[in-house]
Amino acid sequence: MNVSDAIRFKRAVRNFKETPLPEATIRAILNAGRRAQSSKNTQPWHFIAITNKEILKQLSECGDWAGHLAGAALGVAIIHPDPAEKFQTMFDVGQAAAYMQLAAWELGVGSCLASIYQAEKARQVLGFPQDLHLRIAISFGYPADEQVLTRSPRAGGRKPLSDFIHQDRW
Repeated sequence: MNVSDAIRFKRAVRNFKETPLPEATIRAILNAGRRAQSSKNTQPWHFIAITNKEILKQLSECGDWAGHLAGAALGVAIIHPDPAEKFQTMFDVGQAAAYMQLAAWELGVGSCLASIYQAEKARQVLGFPQDLHLRIAISFGYPADEQVLTRSPRAGGRKPLSDFIHQDRW
């Protein structure tokens, strides 16, 4: 699959099969995140790769709409420095997340971002250091509905490009 197709067809997947992901697939997803560009090449992330169902369930309770983590074959918590210290941090984290999601899609693995609102509860669940933070986790797994991987984008699902483009000035 080429990048253009992955961008056009990729969508959020929140329902997964019970099938575990092979270790090589997990490594490919994590390596894609590692390869993401970052401000001044700081690579301000650590990834906690979670396959333990009990930990995934506990993490799913740390966000209002994070329930899909409980059914995932893999959850990835992106741990990072305080974004208040450097505003680019969250942009960098977002790029790592996007790279992982696109790599997963190419491998036939669906994903969905989860906002973590109860950061201290997540810290207790995952045990990461006090000076680091967690705002985003990602669920990964084989889609329960396999057709989601090849289904054409919905007509009218995206606003037209002309709604977003301003040439030279607003």
